[in-house]
Amino acid sequence: MSEPDTRLFVARDRTWHPAALTPDYRTSVARSPRQALISIPASLSETTGPDFSHLELGDQDNDLLLNFNHGGLPIGERIIVSGRVMDQYGKPISNTLVEMWQANAGGRYRHKNDRYVAPLDPNFGGVGRTLTDSEGNYVFRTIKPGPYPWRNGPNDWRPSHIHVSVSGPSISTRLITQLYFEGDPLIPLCPIVKTIANPAAVQTLIARLDMGNANPMDCLAYRFDIVLRGQRKTHFENR
Repeated sequence: MSEPDTRLFVARDRTWHPAALTPDYRTSVARSPRQALISIPASLSETTGPDFSHLELGDQDNDLLLNFNHGGLPIGERIIVSGRVMDQYGKPISNTLVEMWQANAGGRYRHKNDRYVAPLDPNFGGVGRTLTDSEGNYVFRTIKPGPYPWRNGPNDWRPSHIHVSVSGPSISTRLITQLYFEGDPLIPLCPIVKTIANPAAVQTLIARLDMGNANPMDCLAYRFDIVLRGQRKTHFENR
């Protein structure tokens, strides 16, 4: 019989997230609740499954340079994005599904509602997925996404970013966030980023240059570790 875990439990910090209504981020005006929140008990289907340990992935599901190939490679700066998914004590989270989606090098998504003037890349789909290994590690190969303007203010731009989803042991534990890239001058100017008052929370969203994982004469690498809760937790969009 294993010894009980006597380590300190780190309580959730309710100030980590921004307020629901942050008018400088215009979308929050329509999305923020107008009435008091109520608690709805989760159903069995929401608290159990799915089990991703037996999910069959394609060989190129985590390689965005190849998984939408239509006769050529995508345009843009090739990069590797990797990291580790772990709990608040550094214990790895294995066999969990990590998904990502992003704009192409010109800053355009492959989505019917994206009307940005940048062209679509015929060889870039912008989505990928993978399972963490026994040590909680994940890796993607992709193109560094471009920044793009958005209809929030007269001249607001989103920094280069990648959306990341981590699926826990049930549907109700899915977490979604965004990663930004170290050194991007648009990060402190972004109205979405500026809704996060805690500077430490912003830092958890920045992928760091990782020359140790770069492929010489091929592509740079960035590291983005994901901590699910506790004092070193990654900032998630979910509240």
